[in-house]
Amino acid sequence: MTELLMRHQGRLATKNLVPGVKVYGEKLARIQGHEYRDWSARRSKLSAYLMRGGRHFRPTGSEDVLYLGAASGTTVSHLSDLLPTGRVFAVEFSARPFRDLLQVASQRTNLVPILSDASRPEPYAPYLLHRVPILYQDIAQRNQAHLFAENARRFLAQKGLGFLAIKARSINVAQPPRSIYEAVKRDLSARNLDVVETVELDPYETDHAMVVVRARA
Repeated sequence: MTELLMRHQGRLATKNLVPGVKVYGEKLARIQGHEYRDWSARRSKLSAYLMRGGRHFRPTGSEDVLYLGAASGTTVSHLSDLLPTGRVFAVEFSARPFRDLLQVASQRTNLVPILSDASRPEPYAPYLLHRVPILYQDIAQRNQAHLFAENARRFLAQKGLGFLAIKARSINVAQPPRSIYEAVKRDLSARNLDVVETVELDPYETDHAMVVVRARA
């Protein structure tokens, strides 16, 4: 853990980039003289990944992240805390959660909200002046692995890390989740991405896993 990310009372907490301001009703706590925001593993798959022992998300605080499926900004806001001198390019397709995302971004200068479709990257490509070291996707669609791989091909830097939150039931309700995870990993490996870690997110997120990949040089 770092100063930006702490464990507090058995849970994770991020150092609040906007002291005194909550994003979604989370608890605030004073730790070592700084204000931290509770980061619930039941409301954020990235938090669940870390709580389940995920080893590859270790930002320095200055990276740029492309986040696909930002929704109303729950996890995005914690990434904003963790990347105070970086930027979070947060792509969301649905207008209703995007309005909430805009409100979150209004107080966080490192958060760039983008109303767009992850299957059509052309509209948000101009926002990214260089390839990013971190790609994160949380999109509950049948073709979620394809979307992730295409965005990685276009935007992920060489040796950059990609985090794909797989929702197995959105891909196939009839197959066991673990067989779906394995199929997704094979697909990603065939697309110039090396799978470096797979973490199942139960009990925080049932039938979900985080697959972490590294872009080949």
